[in-house]
Amino acid sequence: MHSDIPLPTQGRAGLADHRPLALRAGRAAGAVNAALRCLALLAALLWAGQARADICSVTMSDVVFAGVSPISPADAYASASGNVKCTWALLSPTPPYILLLPKVLVCIHIGIGTNATGASPRTLGNGANRLEYNLYRDATYSPASVAGGSGIAGTSPIAMVLVSPNLLIGGTLNAPFTLFGKIPAGPALRAVKTVDNADTVYSSSFAAAATITYTYFNLLTPACGSGASASFPFNVQATVVNNCNISTTPLHFGAGSVLSGPVRAQGSVSVQCVNNNAFQIALNGGSVAGAVGARQMRRVGGAERINYQLSGSLDGPPWGDGTLGTTMLSGTGTGEVLPMILYGRVPVQASPRPGDYSDTVTATVVF
Repeated sequence: MHSDIPLPTQGRAGLADHRPLALRAGRAAGAVNAALRCLALLAALLWAGQARADICSVTMSDVVFAGVSPISPADAYASASGNVKCTWALLSPTPPYILLLPKVLVCIHIGIGTNATGASPRTLGNGANRLEYNLYRDATYSPASVAGGSGIAGTSPIAMVLVSPNLLIGGTLNAPFTLFGKIPAGPALRAVKTVDNADTVYSSSFAAAATITYTYFNLLTPACGSGASASFPFNVQATVVNNCNISTTPLHFGAGSVLSGPVRAQGSVSVQCVNNNAFQIALNGGSVAGAVGARQMRRVGGAERINYQLSGSLDGPPWGDGTLGTTMLSGTGTGEVLPMILYGRVPVQASPRPGDYSDTVTATVVF
């Protein structure tokens, strides 16, 4: 005798899963693959560009300081124009296309350059001679804006982020920039020499000292210095001009009644010439006589005259233009002001009519 005893069940028997095992396993694998595709897409969004044939390059003109006078009280400035060119390849050859605009971080690193040992300041060179200057990322010319890069203390590269001009097919983008240069006036510049009494070119080459690094990205901006790199050449050049300044102070003989004995007085001639620059100072014959060997003063409002002499030493040879037995004072510039005593002498002669007597003499520095 048999009896059927029903087996107890839990839950709703009508919802039991009786699908084939192979179908269940296939759907589980599909979920895993979808998750992996999401992770791959996220990785592409975070770091999209390096697997593509994307590239950046830089071109830049030279930094040229023209007509730099070391004895000028003003700073000298120059600048160079540059261009960053970045190209994006096709963002994704097959669907799904990348939807976020790809970007690129470009960092322009300016090294020390030749003829220099550091960037605080940089130096240009002519043989063993040096000229201090620096390069800047902007026109503030502040210490914080000195252009440089990794490994150069107190400097930073020029950095920019560019965005692809086209979402789906990429393209090329050009971004201009400016590099600023400054030569500060002061004692260091006044010490700069010219060579062979001629305008002298000081220079520095950055053929092996200027690079860019660039990283294509989407969401997270990378740090400067990562990614691909390329170098670009440029030069810095300054033409130091041979130059002098001259100034004088008046020479006063004072008041007197008779000229029975010589009357002496002193004035000064000051000259400032570029370091290592030879010079000569000439005095003309004056506005009255026009003769370097026979100068005269004329009475104001009259025609009477008084003979007098000028020299570079006490009762020395007449100071003139090198003609008629006169001499010129010679020297070599140091970059600083060199004062020279101008000696005046009124020799014994017949006493003229009372009054004020004067003459105007022009001092010329020849270099």
